[in-house]
Amino acid sequence: MRRVIAFALAGASVLGALGLGGCSSMSWDMFKSAPPTVQLRLESNPGADATTSLGPGCKTPCSVSVPAPEAPFTVAFVLPKYQPASVPVNVIRNPGDFTTPASVTSDPNPVFAELQPATPPKPVRKPHRPRKPKPAAAAAPAESAPAAGSPFPDPNAGRR
Repeated sequence: MRRVIAFALAGASVLGALGLGGCSSMSWDMFKSAPPTVQLRLESNPGADATTSLGPGCKTPCSVSVPAPEAPFTVAFVLPKYQPASVPVNVIRNPGDFTTPASVTSDPNPVFAELQPATPPKPVRKPHRPRKPKPAAAAAPAESAPAAGSPFPDPNAGRR
């Protein structure tokens, strides 16, 4: 029985020595809480690319988790053949008290943007070209022909 107890104590001391060997690399960062995140729902025309000014993005409709910043940020929506839109987002921090934990929310949530169709560019019109005047030889017989068949006298007959 003494051998079992001695063996157990030896094993515990070896494990303790190995465990304390890592103390030099221990950091106090492990006691800090992770920065709070905000879950955002992004809604727009289906298939639009939504990107936050903090980095994360997705194709709408979707949901994205972003680290809660100290200042407001924006969400940009882009879709081909539509005008891009940008929506400002405010971060609301509730400190909490003894009965409720601290929380972080965003306003608006869901973030919604209705993208307007882009107006097509106006077609480029070719400049108007004036018509070429008819040659005088072809125009003269056309003028005299109606006068010959007319029952009225030619008003230009005396001027020629």
